[in-house]
Amino acid sequence: METVKAKVREFLRGYIADHDFADDEDIFASGYANSLFVMQLIYMVEREFGVTVADDDLEFANFQSIDAVAAFITSKTATPVGA
Repeated sequence: METVKAKVREFLRGYIADHDFADDEDIFASGYANSLFVMQLIYMVEREFGVTVADDDLEFANFQSIDAVAAFITSKTATPVGA
């Protein structure tokens, strides 16, 4: 999961270079995120990690922090039990 967090952090630094986010810091509450930023974040998640972000996944809780994005990606890429 640390590799996932590192990639998310790198993405954030590309757009918000003057702020280092803590893993649990609320990206939206910080005032740095807008709707275009969120779309770019979702695109990066799909491209970098090969996951599909479905309409049902479009919740602030899934993209609210580095921890939340990493947990979301991990849940999408985990092998289902019995597979």
